[in-house]
Amino acid sequence: MVQKMNSNIPKLEQTWRWYGPYDKITLQEIRQTGSTGIVTALHHLPIGAVWTTDEIEKRKKEIEKSGLRWSVVESIPVHEDIKRQVKGFESYIENYKQSIRNLGKSGIDTVCYNFMPVLDWTRTDLEYEVYDGSTALRFDETALAAFDLFILKRPDARDEYSQKVIGDAEGFFQKLSSSQKDTLTETILAGLPGSEEGYTLDEFRGILASYEQIGPENLKNNLYHFLREVVPVAEESGVRLAIHPDDPPFSLFGLPRVVSTEADAKALTEVVDSPSNGITLCTGSYGARPDNDLPGMAKRFGPKINFIHLRNILREDGRTFHESDHLDGSVDMAAVMHELVIEQKRRLDEGRKDVNIPMRPDHGHKMLDDLKKDAFPGYSLIGRMRGLAELRGLELGIHIKLEQN
Repeated sequence: MVQKMNSNIPKLEQTWRWYGPYDKITLQEIRQTGSTGIVTALHHLPIGAVWTTDEIEKRKKEIEKSGLRWSVVESIPVHEDIKRQVKGFESYIENYKQSIRNLGKSGIDTVCYNFMPVLDWTRTDLEYEVYDGSTALRFDETALAAFDLFILKRPDARDEYSQKVIGDAEGFFQKLSSSQKDTLTETILAGLPGSEEGYTLDEFRGILASYEQIGPENLKNNLYHFLREVVPVAEESGVRLAIHPDDPPFSLFGLPRVVSTEADAKALTEVVDSPSNGITLCTGSYGARPDNDLPGMAKRFGPKINFIHLRNILREDGRTFHESDHLDGSVDMAAVMHELVIEQKRRLDEGRKDVNIPMRPDHGHKMLDDLKKDAFPGYSLIGRMRGLAELRGLELGIHIKLEQN
């Protein structure tokens, strides 16, 4: 006999990242995946500009016309001047506050953001072929070191790699053709998906130099200052902030990273004790470090989880990893989902309004017909739909098991 699930049981809100007019995947196609919420941003606005009510409402109405809702902003980018606290950074913080107020007025209540200096998520291969012929995103420590040492030629870079990695990188670099060197450079410096931002080598060297006097403690303090300024405004506006971890969760190019570990997340959530000061539980980003216990983090940070990215990675040698199937990899996705289901039940019992935590299948393999199509790296249609279907089934199975017990 088939066990039916109680319709009153809370479920994760199934959302989908969409890049607006830049995206070749349409809202109608997204609706057919089973998603009900959209995760997007106003990518056309310059970083640091105020998101006006008119611009927000225009995008919101476009989404709602397709039978979906704008569930999460990902993201309002944090200007580099805020991260470095250079002259005039306060004006960018004020702009950020106003953008949050305007989002709150429009009923958009969750904002994912990050505090990664210079680069957002970084990969060295956007078309890594996996066991079944589909392609995935990959971070190869050897390839990154080869770029850093022999293309970027960053001063003191050798001090940050082991002799083995340096030797492997030199051998790797010597085998690269001119076009392969260009591809590696473009892959690392391409900027944000859905954005026109990016760097030339000289621009990249220049902005790295601007961080030379900023170590981890400096960047942490700058983040904490940002939180003390912004979180109270978010709380007043009914907006929940959800900081995304570093991706990958360790230093690159000598840049400090301060949202990489459970200890980092705990410290920042304690700076301002507010429901609006929460985290994005990204299982792929945190999962790239073997010392991050993802099921344990889902349990311990449960009340502070305002947004969820579910993807899996397979850790290889050293810091190298590639993005695996959503239910197979180095992260115990079933155990993570179990803790998320428990957290939703707890929120329901407490009478919290944010019971249906927004979740999106983060990234996905390029597979089947999508292998012939252009898409933002990691954001193919079929690969993400497969991930969403698997995660949806996993959540349902856990609910049924808990109800039976």
